[in-house]
Amino acid sequence: MQTTSQRTAHLQTNRLQTDRLDLSAAKLADIPDLYAFLGDSTAMRFTQCDESFAACRKRVLVHEWFRRRDGFAPWVVRLRKSGDIIGWGGLYTDPFDPGWGPELGYYLAPTAWGQGLGRELANAALDYGRVRTSISCLTAFAHPQNSASRKLLLGLGFEVAGFVDEMNRDRFTLLLKTG
Repeated sequence: MQTTSQRTAHLQTNRLQTDRLDLSAAKLADIPDLYAFLGDSTAMRFTQCDESFAACRKRVLVHEWFRRRDGFAPWVVRLRKSGDIIGWGGLYTDPFDPGWGPELGYYLAPTAWGQGLGRELANAALDYGRVRTSISCLTAFAHPQNSASRKLLLGLGFEVAGFVDEMNRDRFTLLLKTG
């Protein structure tokens, strides 16, 4: 007997845990903490920076709508020990720059940099993608000067697929599933 319909399956995937992280769907109450770093032009210098609280709110809420549609979207990333929000990321189909297919992305607060938390988040997202989605290939992007992100993607098995001039980003791809 099936207890979960396709329409409500996303409700069971709104929370995951890793050794140090709690990954969950975004709530309105999370947006001020997310905007603290997603709106910080220094922290987001290699990626999209939300120019206002309203822009951040829109981006997060549109992605949550895509979670209901696709079964995946960026998670709010909290430290398990403290519950503090330190990031936003995971698998997503970008509603604001469509056409690239499913992507892996990660946005971390500066206080979380250099601790392996991006790798922990990315590994959880890749595991989720392999087990709980039909995604066969992922794309990711990294600014050429973002050596930490490039190193992370290459270490996860992504391969450089070229440079996207209009984004000023290197494009990476990963075959998530074979066959």
